[in-house]
Amino acid sequence: MAGYTKRHALSGTKTKLPKIECFPSRYKSYEVDISIPEFTCICPKTGLPDFGTINIRYMPHRLCLELKSLKFYFLAYRNLGIFSENVVNRVLKDALSACRPKWMEVRGEFNPRGGIKTEVLAKYPKPKR
Repeated sequence: MAGYTKRHALSGTKTKLPKIECFPSRYKSYEVDISIPEFTCICPKTGLPDFGTINIRYMPHRLCLELKSLKFYFLAYRNLGIFSENVVNRVLKDALSACRPKWMEVRGEFNPRGGIKTEVLAKYPKPKR
């Protein structure tokens, strides 16, 4: 696509973000659903803000995501140039790395821009095709 570069596409995917901390899970076979309804980041192409909701659903194995560190992790996106698709996949990668759950899914529901609403879903383990 004209005007979009590899630099735009990779923007924000390697940026150092605050560490997501965890605590030991005391129970088995339960689900956790976390919602971040005031998520913001910056479009790497236009520099305009993007707004949305990020939802994380997972089944802990040994560790649970600690919410205060998760809040600081998400605040770091506020001034980060990154596409919506990369946000969701980056959050999945970072959260998986932190807590190693039995399964996890991250859904991003981004507010309309230019009359287009975007929803992105990333899952672990990846669905079989």
